Amino acid sequence: MNKPHHSHAAPLLVVGCVVFGLGSLIVKFVEIGSYAIAFWRLAIAAVIFWLLSRLFGQKLPKSRKAIYTAMLSGVFLAFDLSLWHESIHAVGPGISTLLNSLQIFFLSAIGFFFFGERLSKSQMFSLILAISGVALIGSPEFGHNGNAVWGFISGITSGGMLALSMVCIHKTHQIEKTSLFPMMMILSFGGALSLIIPSILFDSHALYPATMRDIGLVLIYGAVMQCFAWGMIAYAIPLLSFSLTGLLLLSEPVAALLIDYFWLDKPINAHQWSGAVLTLIAIYLGRANEKNA
Repeated sequence: MNKPHHSHAAPLLVVGCVVFGLGSLIVKFVEIGSYAIAFWRLAIAAVIFWLLSRLFGQKLPKSRKAIYTAMLSGVFLAFDLSLWHESIHAVGPGISTLLNSLQIFFLSAIGFFFFGERLSKSQMFSLILAISGVALIGSPEFGHNGNAVWGFISGITSGGMLALSMVCIHKTHQIEKTSLFPMMMILSFGGALSLIIPSILFDSHALYPATMRDIGLVLIYGAVMQCFAWGMIAYAIPLLSFSLTGLLLLSEPVAALLIDYFWLDKPINAHQWSGAVLTLIAIYLGRANEKNA
């Protein structure tokens, strides 16, 4: 599979993030535990990516270090998903996805401290604007939801796990140029493997889908959200800076907020809508700054 031109990477990342966020609806309505549904998602994806690797003749990386780094990315992703699922159950799809998007803190910090990425004044402004927008959207939840504390803790922690997963994807490509399908197969397998014990410990009462409807939704969750959406995200990440990646990933929570309002009838006040607008402005400024760099 040919890599897209650099100018195509940002739109690919946004599309992948929006589809990725739609998976929160499946998590909300399927009666499977948070760790268990993450396991099934990654296990299904591992099988699909193995088949795609065979179909397109894409080989596994020769470097053991690249394989281990890709597997480590999968472990971080597995716990990102599990904690994100916990947050979905506590505060709903929209707010949980917003909290997960605070990965922007982690990505920017990692880029600055470990990869020598310097933030311009424009980037600093867009980062502050983005964080302000997320804060405006999420803060009202504390006033009426007794599960908000755990929802916020699990949601923010999931953002840190996702940032680490993306860094490992970036490092895998630096160690050895790795084709998309084998990398995603290794990532998904590593993540599923790491969730076997947590799923048994925490979700033994809701370990697998019990109805045909739930089976179908779990298959969609693994095939579409993990293979299609996360594959696009992983494909675009090596072509973008950490700072721009963090900003573009905020398209996912804005989409989740719209789903909450129009589909799930969640009340959203003027402060939250203002936050969504600020977030979109931050995304635009971040992308414009990258193009002019």
